[in-house]
Amino acid sequence: MYTGDPPYDFPEYKSTALRHPKHPLIAVGPERGGPALAHLRPGELSNDLTKDGPVGERITVGGRLLDSGGRPITDSLVEIWQANAAGRYRHKGDNWPAPLDPNFQGGGRTVTDGEGRYSFVTIKPGPYPWGNHPNAWRPAHIHFSVMGRAFDERLVTQMYFPGDPLFRDDPIFNSVRDPKLRELMISRFSMNASQENWALAYEFDIVVDRIPYE
Repeated sequence: MYTGDPPYDFPEYKSTALRHPKHPLIAVGPERGGPALAHLRPGELSNDLTKDGPVGERITVGGRLLDSGGRPITDSLVEIWQANAAGRYRHKGDNWPAPLDPNFQGGGRTVTDGEGRYSFVTIKPGPYPWGNHPNAWRPAHIHFSVMGRAFDERLVTQMYFPGDPLFRDDPIFNSVRDPKLRELMISRFSMNASQENWALAYEFDIVVDRIPYE
């Protein structure tokens, strides 16, 4: 169930002052139809970010895309982007002096199946400094963009890894004030889904709900 967004201004996360809307959101009415992509899937679909042989710990990430009633959202676009194993993004704005990996592009996309399932093969990203406060480091994470049952139900979020010691000091993670909701951003390690001599597995289900506008 939708319980409200984190505060738009979160002083510990300094750039929130520059990134949040300055005016109330406007309801545009219900959208007819949904984002089911069928044969109109945008761009190349590639859920294997390791096909070029990047350096790092190979992992699989998979789960289900669901609505708030627990129903699967099928045939819907799921995109990810992430830093490489050294904590460096392939982006002109990333000036962290960690090495770029020429064999890692850092992004992938797939479409959910008939049960709302998605999966990616990737590498575990590294933490990185980000200058928000003294000795500020982001926990390892993967960015997700997913679609619900309509285009106005797009969700952009981050998936974290269990047991990260940087959680306590990360204001982005802690801007979600409810501890139970923060736990929903942490993936589950699965030995059962891990593949011998290939990759450890992490599971991450995502629930998308329509935001109730006033």
